[in-house]
Amino acid sequence: MRLNIEHVTTYRYGAPVELSPHRIMLSPRSSHSLHPRSSDLECRPAARIEWTQDVFGNLVATASFVGSTRMLIITNRILVEQRASEWPVFKIAPHAHRYPFDYSNDDRIDLGAFLTPGHADPGDTLSNWAKAIVLSTETDTLSLLQDISTAVRNGIAYERRDAFGTQSPRITLKRGAGSCRDLTTLFIDTVRHLGFGARAVSGYLFDPPLSDAAGDDHLQHGATHAWAEVYRPCAGWIAFDPTNGRLGEAHLIPVAVARDIAQLSPIEGSFIGAADTPSSMTIDVTVSASPMAAAV
Repeated sequence: MRLNIEHVTTYRYGAPVELSPHRIMLSPRSSHSLHPRSSDLECRPAARIEWTQDVFGNLVATASFVGSTRMLIITNRILVEQRASEWPVFKIAPHAHRYPFDYSNDDRIDLGAFLTPGHADPGDTLSNWAKAIVLSTETDTLSLLQDISTAVRNGIAYERRDAFGTQSPRITLKRGAGSCRDLTTLFIDTVRHLGFGARAVSGYLFDPPLSDAAGDDHLQHGATHAWAEVYRPCAGWIAFDPTNGRLGEAHLIPVAVARDIAQLSPIEGSFIGAADTPSSMTIDVTVSASPMAAAV
């Protein structure tokens, strides 16, 4: 399946401002199941773009601007080939099939902070919630991880939340509601409390309706999205999407990975202007399947 993605971010300012360098993470991560075919990053006003990689291996563009402006538009158009199976089979190392288990010394050293819960847990609220999901000793590790994903999906109501930042897992549990990044953060800290190495992922979701009744609209349905990956010896990083209850990378287009969701902002930057200069931001994302690929 080939997918076209267009991501347009528009900033408007109430008066002319000078733009500081903007850090942009919008380039998909290449893997055995995801193959980027083309990419076109455009800034208006025009910018000088330099490419680097961060500590997690994410591709980062830094856009530098000259002069003043009342508007900034960052457009990224990409074409990817998604080959992930809808029904993946994971070859997990024999010693890691049953829970509890332990990583090798080398894996524990390399996983490092991916093993450590990222949020305080006074009263062991989250730890106790995590342990309650373990139905028995010597349980299957992959089934346990799926149970945790299901517990998050069924126990927490999804809500679109445009406010900046992410709720702590304790707040998400208390409220019983959260955005995809909140549900992902809850899932990650839960599995870390049980000894699993996990990381956050940001990217895009392609999720067309099951029915074709909507005509060509069924080829164009997507959004920015957040999910998690858990490291299993031999199998590697396995995707879990607690928001949608999915296992594996089908319909997911990863852009960046990190220890914490807060490290995965697609665009970061500021401007120089009067302290009371008003500003606004809009984001438009389209993920569409290639008609030619859909017909194959």
